[in-house]
Amino acid sequence: MPDDQRRPLHRVTVLGSFALDQDGAGVPLSADARRVVAYLAVHPRPQPRLALAADLWPEVPADAALRLLAEALDAIDVPGLLVGAGPSITDAPVALAPDVEVDLAEAMALVRTLPERPATEIADTSALRADILPSWTASWIAIERERFRQLRLNACEDLSLRLTAAGHHDAAIELAQTAVATAPSRESARRALIEAHLAQGNIAAAVAQYDEYHELLRSSVGVPVASALDGIFPPAPAWPVVRGFRRPVQRSAVALPGLRSIRYGPTGSRRLVSGGSVPGSTR
Repeated sequence: MPDDQRRPLHRVTVLGSFALDQDGAGVPLSADARRVVAYLAVHPRPQPRLALAADLWPEVPADAALRLLAEALDAIDVPGLLVGAGPSITDAPVALAPDVEVDLAEAMALVRTLPERPATEIADTSALRADILPSWTASWIAIERERFRQLRLNACEDLSLRLTAAGHHDAAIELAQTAVATAPSRESARRALIEAHLAQGNIAAAVAQYDEYHELLRSSVGVPVASALDGIFPPAPAWPVVRGFRRPVQRSAVALPGLRSIRYGPTGSRRLVSGGSVPGSTR
């Protein structure tokens, strides 16, 4: 195809924030037009107009919502971006053109193919680090955001564990940190991060993650809470008993392999000591 007849390249971004680019340049859209394009980017199949209008304007009567949709489609003056949205078409489903690039579609493809890739072939996982339009509050966004959130968390945790097993500790820690930052109270994310730290030999960082997780649980429910993470570390020789149940204690007070002692400095900060006593302390 000659250059003067080349179709413009369109790209829609919905991870982290919204953007529409044409040949690398941003395209301004009205608020309603942005909502339509974002909806079509998140829902890749052709959308019936009545259902599309009902989701975008749920508090508006059906006829009025359809009028708002028609006005928004007319305002999207971007040739080649949409199919089924021409002025003479009133009932056809609406969709993004097949050649429009969407970052969410790329991220979903990555999630699907990660289990098939060897851990030694470290993929670019930057697409798994952001939610779908986190500042948008519409109910249709919330549903798809949570769905993608769970998929990307599972993918990050699985790949982190496989990278740990393969000895790629830095990459494993980075992915697990992404999962923990997304869902701090998610036990499987903490486990992946703790195991990556332990595999790297960074016992102090692993203990810190364990303590932080249990403090988060304790502050949420008001009492100490046991978790499956307790099994990662050796048990303490004696556990405090409170009203008939064993209370987890901070594992920074537990003897770990290679961890000779724990001392507190002048400021009260905790230091993990391997192989000997802290200079200036008495034993």
